[in-house]
Amino acid sequence: MEYRIRRATLEDRAALEQLIAESARGLSRGDYSGEQIEAAIASVFGVDTDLIHDGTYYVAEAGDEPIGCGGWSKRRTLFGGDRFAARDSGYLDPSTEPAKIRAFFVHPDWARRGVAAAILETCEREVKTEGFRSLELMATLPGVPFYAARGYVAGGQVEYEIADGVNIQFVPMRKELSGSS
Repeated sequence: MEYRIRRATLEDRAALEQLIAESARGLSRGDYSGEQIEAAIASVFGVDTDLIHDGTYYVAEAGDEPIGCGGWSKRRTLFGGDRFAARDSGYLDPSTEPAKIRAFFVHPDWARRGVAAAILETCEREVKTEGFRSLELMATLPGVPFYAARGYVAGGQVEYEIADGVNIQFVPMRKELSGSS
């Protein structure tokens, strides 16, 4: 493996914000306009420090450079970094509510090389250990095929206003876990 995965720390935040912006700009152009991408970077895409504090956010590194990030949450917030206003950081009940897969981004130079899949496998293992029976996420349009290939089922496309007059489309997805504890 050319990279390693570790838990993110608060010291990673600036580098991860840069990675997220590079990922969005480099991998979303076929699905979103430049205006949508920039508005999403300014308001929705970003680091959620709750995930770092909870120890459920990961960084994939090649050398000392972050090349991917993503995590899972035991909190109610479905998507959005610290700058996103619509957040509910209350805790979920693993016996009745799905864990959330959150904030997956990969550097464009590392796309389709297994980075996101390795992080997702780490998250799914931990979610099972914590007693969750299912997962849900809010996929960006370019992320839908990735998650669908890993057993996530798409709901209908939804649209959010992320800046004055700028809307963006996402797709809610869900996966039932087999062999959950």
